[in-house]
Amino acid sequence: MSKFSNFDFSGKKALVRVDFNVPIKDGAITDDTRMRAAIPTLKKILTDGGSVIVMSHWGRPLKEIKKDPTKDFSNFTLKRIQDHLAELLDTEVFFATDPVGREAKLKAAELQTGQVLLLENLRFTQHEEAGDRDFAEKLAALGDVYVNDAFGTAHRAHASTAVIAEFFPPENKMFGLLMEAEIDAAEKVMNDTRKPFTAIIGGAKVSDKILIIENLLNKATDIIIGGGMAYTFFKAMGGNISNSLCEDDRLDTARKLMDKAKEKGVCLHLPADSIVADKFAANAETSSAASTEIPEGWMGLDIGQMACENFSKAIKESKTILWNGPMGVFEMEKFQHGTKAIAEAVVEATKNGAFSLVGGGDSVAAVNKFGFADDVSYVSTGGGAMLEYFEGKELPGIAAIRK
Repeated sequence: MSKFSNFDFSGKKALVRVDFNVPIKDGAITDDTRMRAAIPTLKKILTDGGSVIVMSHWGRPLKEIKKDPTKDFSNFTLKRIQDHLAELLDTEVFFATDPVGREAKLKAAELQTGQVLLLENLRFTQHEEAGDRDFAEKLAALGDVYVNDAFGTAHRAHASTAVIAEFFPPENKMFGLLMEAEIDAAEKVMNDTRKPFTAIIGGAKVSDKILIIENLLNKATDIIIGGGMAYTFFKAMGGNISNSLCEDDRLDTARKLMDKAKEKGVCLHLPADSIVADKFAANAETSSAASTEIPEGWMGLDIGQMACENFSKAIKESKTILWNGPMGVFEMEKFQHGTKAIAEAVVEATKNGAFSLVGGGDSVAAVNKFGFADDVSYVSTGGGAMLEYFEGKELPGIAAIRK
């Protein structure tokens, strides 16, 4: 049962942590997906007769300006999204230039039913990322209720994502609709799993995915390995991968993961063949080869046709699917076939009743690129947070609400 949906925000000032860290180029938002994802939460509060104080970060301004003191702070201000937020909510949005300063206190105190106040980028001060209690307490004093709807930052123990919850009683702190949906989808995969359960893990590096693979070995019946990380496994097996991406310091790790999978009876699928190229470029010469017999001077940049067929068969037979990471360099047209084939298999399995969760920036970008976002069960907005959840870690932003 949704605590948020059943809560009456009438007469309440809701302090809502969102993730509006949206891409901006030349002053214009290029993708407002994260903003639109939080709108139902904000509108529910306003419809109830409450008011909203919106908190978010954008980028890492202090780090960037330390590297280059000539950088303009205005390139990081949340004022750039004020008008678009007003458009999405169809209401005026006020702005406070200091999240805990005198202006913010006055504007929050004067906020009327149905009004919205957007606070300046929380990362303009070092106190946010440091999880400073005094800063968190000052933020908390602005509102009556705390709502965390920022799953993308749930793995950070920052002032506005975790520490702030200490200053609200249990009945006045909760997840927003987006956060609830993210947690429900993740828990459905890990704790309410229907088998066969296939985890599709791609991307460049084994080192980035060791923990998630180890944790999934206790849950999944099948694990599909694709992308550049597959070649570390092939080299560990004694294969010739030529110029393909490889982490030589992770060969022993790859062998241990394969041994663990065998011990636990988990079927570890590696791509039998690859689309290979003579260079890492969109105009490269391409061919196909067995993944353990890549010609000298060539490199694997996508999974081959046989791998597509084998992987697709396993996916279509699954009842639960987790997809994190692409099968190749899908940004280049010549090397997108494998990722697209996997996406199509996930879509077909979903149509046949499987629960499918796509998480991780590149996987999400792929399903969006191919137009399949509405054809899978759930597309996560939280890359790092989702990854850490599936690694088995406790996320501070979730734990703080559940205390």
